[in-house]
Amino acid sequence: MLKSWEELPDFMKTPEVRPYWEVLWKRRWQLLVKRIFDFIVAVILLIILVIPMTVIAVAIKMDSEGPIFYRQERVTTYGKHFRIHKFRTMVTNADKIGTAVTVGEDPRITRVGSRLRRLRLDELPQLLDVIQGNMSFVGTRPEAVKYVEKYKPEWNATLLMPAGITSECSIRYKDEDKLLDGADDVDRVYVEEVLPRKMNWNIDSIRNYSFWVDLSTMLRTVLVVFGKEYV
Repeated sequence: MLKSWEELPDFMKTPEVRPYWEVLWKRRWQLLVKRIFDFIVAVILLIILVIPMTVIAVAIKMDSEGPIFYRQERVTTYGKHFRIHKFRTMVTNADKIGTAVTVGEDPRITRVGSRLRRLRLDELPQLLDVIQGNMSFVGTRPEAVKYVEKYKPEWNATLLMPAGITSECSIRYKDEDKLLDGADDVDRVYVEEVLPRKMNWNIDSIRNYSFWVDLSTMLRTVLVVFGKEYV
């Protein structure tokens, strides 16, 4: 359930966040339904997908040296830090030899990783994060800590809800890596140009939050994975 205004962390109790909190407070029972839905569906999917995920894990180990999972620290509800579960699609220690975001033809991406990314199969382990409550099926994508530290006050409103596996923003920016391809300073371009655009979508999703819209977003995400184009 959504915390009361008095229970929010101090950095979130600002005039910029208040209007978004009020919207969600009026719809807090929808947030409860959302959490119940997330938990039940995530458990069912994890059971169904355990064999395919095992096959993917074996393919990752055979393709390159390193762990099966990528566990970068990300930020979710109320500024909580957690270590996300993703199938590793890059060489080991990729975040130490490059930026926290990827570009179109990033040389750090492995052969198997490229295929997993194309179909978004690398995100299947995030079902564990949904079960734990650190993520939801729909919500603002969890950013790396260094990018959250650059948030404008209004953007902190996205931390009123759990981070998400997908969102309207994710659909619109499914080819984000291509937007950054060729940038001289990837981090600067991401923070100054790409992130503000993404946050416009994320903030709008909170302003107009509805559990039924979440369901529609999940369906549209599946269609996008299979080639449907949205503009």
